[in-house]
Amino acid sequence: MNYGNLIPRPVKAEFMGNGFFMISGSIRLEAAGILSEVLPVATDICTGMGFTLTSDCERAISVKEDAQIADPEGYILDIGQDVISIRACSPAGAFYALQTLRQFSLDSFSGDVFPVCHIEDKPQYRWRGLMFDCARNFFPVSFIYKIIDAAALHKLNVFHWHLSDDQGWRLPVTGYPLLTEIGGWRIDRRTEKFSGKIGGSYTEKEIRDVVAYAAQRYMTVVPEIDMPGHMSALLAAYPGFGCTGGPYRVEDRFGIFDDVLCIGNPKLFDVVEAIFDSVVSLFPAPYVHIGGDECPRTRWQTCPKCKQKVKELGLPNTERLQPWFTAQLAKLLENKGKAAIGWDEVLENAAELPDSLIVQSWRGVEGGRQACMAGHRVIMSPTTQGCYLDYRNYDDPMEIGRQFGTATVKNSYDFSVVPEGLPACASSLILGGQGNLWTEEVYNGRTAEYLLFPRLSALAEALWLPPDDKDFASFAARLEAHKERLRKLHILYYDGILE
Repeated sequence: MNYGNLIPRPVKAEFMGNGFFMISGSIRLEAAGILSEVLPVATDICTGMGFTLTSDCERAISVKEDAQIADPEGYILDIGQDVISIRACSPAGAFYALQTLRQFSLDSFSGDVFPVCHIEDKPQYRWRGLMFDCARNFFPVSFIYKIIDAAALHKLNVFHWHLSDDQGWRLPVTGYPLLTEIGGWRIDRRTEKFSGKIGGSYTEKEIRDVVAYAAQRYMTVVPEIDMPGHMSALLAAYPGFGCTGGPYRVEDRFGIFDDVLCIGNPKLFDVVEAIFDSVVSLFPAPYVHIGGDECPRTRWQTCPKCKQKVKELGLPNTERLQPWFTAQLAKLLENKGKAAIGWDEVLENAAELPDSLIVQSWRGVEGGRQACMAGHRVIMSPTTQGCYLDYRNYDDPMEIGRQFGTATVKNSYDFSVVPEGLPACASSLILGGQGNLWTEEVYNGRTAEYLLFPRLSALAEALWLPPDDKDFASFAARLEAHKERLRKLHILYYDGILE
């Protein structure tokens, strides 16, 4: 069946083969009611495709509200020879119809014309995300915009922004300026004398600009501040929040480190509150990712303050400090109107976790299964199913990517969001899934693009289509035309074997 080489493939498409809508000259762009919200971005998209907008023209792109379309991200697109009709029940749906037009305009197969067609489309999952790590290596806002635009072209709707880790702190926090002044920079071991520093941080204005830019593309920006582990950058800036008092450094190595937040520090929640207050003021999203992964308890076992905290709380041992701390973070965010998200380690001894906490399953699928059965909402991004985009595209030590993992394009396409055998009552708690790009070994944007694409294209289709509608052979055939779109957008992509 002809799907116009679109990625993700539309749920239903009918191509008439009896004419075209020319992508040139003047058109009238019109929208009414709630869908008029999409007009500014529609104007940018249409002018970017080469149209001249006018109020007096028979040729038109008409965006109309249709209450019979139940899905808020669904749309119906009819392309005629003189009129393009977009119907949706919300601006998001209209925006995705415009992204379909944008793909057509970048397709060398159709050239400077839109094919006459009828498309009915809607996503399978509500959470279709990309995690981009700007903590291990810093990326400028201009590149973040480029990645958001590319994700929007694939109808993704979540940008998970990883902003803190052992190797860098990127978020400004009121009252704690050293977090970015010291925590934002580390020694660059690539320099000959080991004296250069790399890093950076984002200003409040830059963050607000990114959030607004994403919102215009109907994408939610979810910040991640990882705690209580992966805290070297914070401890280098404020060593009093560690168990030993330091000295600490912003790590120039990659891995898991014993120095983490001191849970027994009586002033710990002062800095936590300040971080959350800054996050809440900058990010309107209903979610905040609190990390919670890969946290050693070594220092807690010998720390007098942590051992005293265990006694005060009546806990059996220091192992229970992290689940207690995670529950406090989730409750703090709940009081601020936000739902916490944590990596699947938060499920360990997690009886106190509030129901509002969302679990992101990364160590395979069992964390997602366990979280669903416990009544938590879940985001799936397992390392085992092509969701980790820092892995190599195929098993070759000369290939770009982390040397301990391989994820082919087919692995990403075959990603199954709902674990096999999960009861329907539990699977309804799965919000969707996402691809993750960790940047320990990614020092520039071109390398990031190469690792992202076309695996992110494959994941986008896996998150858009019902599982039974997926067809890798069809995707691989459409991908050849899609590569031309990526080239026109100056996106570097992997161009080797797919499986």
